[in-house]
Amino acid sequence: MKVLVATEKPFAAPAVAGIKGIIEEAGFEFALLEKYSEKAELLAAVADVDAIIIRSDKIDAEVMDAAKNLKIVVRAGAGYDNVDLEAATARKVVVMNTPGQNANAVAELVLGLLVFTVRNFYNGKSGSELLGKKLGILAFGNVGRNVARIAKGFGMDVYAYDAYCPAEAIEAAGVHAVANQGELFAQCDIVSLHIPATAETKQSINKALVGTMKKGGILINTARKEVINEPELIELMAERTDLKYITDIMPDADAEFKAFEGRYFSTPKKMGAQTAEANTNAGLAAANQIVGFIKEGITKFQVNK
Repeated sequence: MKVLVATEKPFAAPAVAGIKGIIEEAGFEFALLEKYSEKAELLAAVADVDAIIIRSDKIDAEVMDAAKNLKIVVRAGAGYDNVDLEAATARKVVVMNTPGQNANAVAELVLGLLVFTVRNFYNGKSGSELLGKKLGILAFGNVGRNVARIAKGFGMDVYAYDAYCPAEAIEAAGVHAVANQGELFAQCDIVSLHIPATAETKQSINKALVGTMKKGGILINTARKEVINEPELIELMAERTDLKYITDIMPDADAEFKAFEGRYFSTPKKMGAQTAEANTNAGLAAANQIVGFIKEGITKFQVNK
C-alpha cells in the first residue's frame, strides 16, 4: 500500500515528518512529491499509488486515470473544489477533506484583518473599535464557530445564518440566529463569509445583497473568490464610497478593486491556513484518515458519493 504526499506548496518539514511516521507505522509505503512545476511530474508520481494527500493541488480525471491503483484522495484542509468529485465517484475513488483542522487559523486571520481595517490599515489616522459592532457570519461551520468565539472576546455582537445549521444550534453557541442571508447583511456592520464555492453559492454575493449593508459596512471574505460577483461589487463600491472589501483571496479584478484606496485590501495569496499549527494539524489528520479508511473502512469525512 503506497501513500503519496503531492504538494506544489509543501507542508512544513515537521508536518511531513509526522505524516511519514503515521503512514509507515501503519505498514504502508510513503512517497513525497514537493514543489513540482509540471503536471507531468504529478502524473508520473501517481502511477503506482493507492492514496494521495494534497493541499491546493488539482486532482482531475487525467490524474486519476494515471493512478490505476488509486483508492482515496484526502485534501488537507476544508475546501475540496480542487478535486473532481464526479470523476472520483465514477472511478470509485473516495475523496475526503479534513474539516476543522484549519478553522482556528482562518478565524484568527479574520479578526486580525478586521482590526487592521477598522484602524485604517495602520496609516496613523484615527480609526474605530470592534467593541459593540454587529458581526454577521455567513455559514456557521467550524470556521464560523471559531470566528464567533474570538469575536465575542472583542465584545462584538455576533449574528449568523447557515442554511444547513439549525437556528437552535446557532443560539446554543451564544450567537443570534437570523432567518436568511438578506437579514444578516441588512442588520450587521460587518459580514464575514465562510460559504463553500458551489453551484448555489458562486456569484451569490452580489450588488443587491451587499448593497443592503449599513453605512460604513465591511465585507470580509476568507472563503472562496468564486462566491463574489466581482463586477457587481466593483459597481457597488463605486456608488457606495463608505463600503470596504477585505479578503485573503486576491480577486480576478484586483487592479479594479485597487482603485478604491483605503477601502480594499487583499493579501498576496490565500493565507487562512498559513500557520505552522494548521499546516501540521491538517497533514496529520489526512494521514490518519487514510489509515482509518484503508484498515477499517472509515469514511466519516467522505465528500463524494
